[in-house]
Amino acid sequence: MSYIKPKFEHPRAPKNALGYTRKEYEGSLSTLCAGCGHDSISAAIVDACFELSIEPHRVAKLSGIGCSSKTPAYFLNNSHGFNSVHGRMPSVATGANLANRDLVYLGVSGDGDSASIGFGQFAHVIRRNLNMTYIVMNNGCYGLTKGQDSATADQGSVSKAGSVNNFEGIDMCAIAIELGATFVAQSFSGDKGQLIPLIKAALSHSGFSLINVVSPCVTFNNNPGSTKSYDYVREHNEALSSLDFVPVKEEITTEYDEIDVKMVEMHDGTFIKLNKLHQGFDPQDKLSIINALQVARQKDEILTGLLYLDTESVELNDLIGTVNKPLNSLTEKELCPGSEVLEKINAGLR
Repeated sequence: MSYIKPKFEHPRAPKNALGYTRKEYEGSLSTLCAGCGHDSISAAIVDACFELSIEPHRVAKLSGIGCSSKTPAYFLNNSHGFNSVHGRMPSVATGANLANRDLVYLGVSGDGDSASIGFGQFAHVIRRNLNMTYIVMNNGCYGLTKGQDSATADQGSVSKAGSVNNFEGIDMCAIAIELGATFVAQSFSGDKGQLIPLIKAALSHSGFSLINVVSPCVTFNNNPGSTKSYDYVREHNEALSSLDFVPVKEEITTEYDEIDVKMVEMHDGTFIKLNKLHQGFDPQDKLSIINALQVARQKDEILTGLLYLDTESVELNDLIGTVNKPLNSLTEKELCPGSEVLEKINAGLR
């Protein structure tokens, strides 16, 4: 069986600012289960990169192990890719980012990959504010190993086998905000209208961007009693805001009353257009969103939308003063400044 998509393309397919069609941003045919939420997230990534007119060869997509970590094969075929070992994607992303800050770094992980074996690396890549977009495809189970509960499974949720989870689930968004993430959002794989603008905003943010996406596992965790099923999320989804991402130099339009719309400027001059549905909610107020997440948990609600944004943060490369050029392009003259400079460095260490 071939998993290569046909090369046929409609002659009048829409093109972006680079002259590319959506096909240039696609990948191979998915081998995941039919109806898997992860495929919807892959499609949203394709749409976001196409609409932002990101050159595919400037994207580095990284992943670990799991159903979610297979998805980079299904989008951006013409991008760089690295499939790391279980839970170690953040360290690979950090090394690559420090070696070449010119690329757009997109990490894809799962709740098992990030909240269990890779939890330590997840924590440190956040606190270092690495300039990357980190998408967690969160289905609350280990889909590759027959559906055991993961660390994000909610307490009291019931698996397909009928067992009840007795342990408190890890809230990826709350943890990320506490650790210093500068862009935190939550969405649902079945809501592309919300997810695509969030991905576009995350890719345009300078610093660490986390998007936790509830993505139902249709095989092992889409049953009555699961809090990660399609029906449960649709019934308990509480959207904090309606979001549009407005690229720079494009006309800013809105369908909302201007009094209720907040324009949040990103580092590159682009804007997030936020319609605040919850009175008093401010995505730049860390305490308010931490409180809102706790209240939502008590009410069995799933808050979605842009949760937290810090537009004043300094990303890792700027923080430690790395060179602007990729390391592999540095010449001998740049790498060896001469004996006088080396003597001054050595003298300062004595």
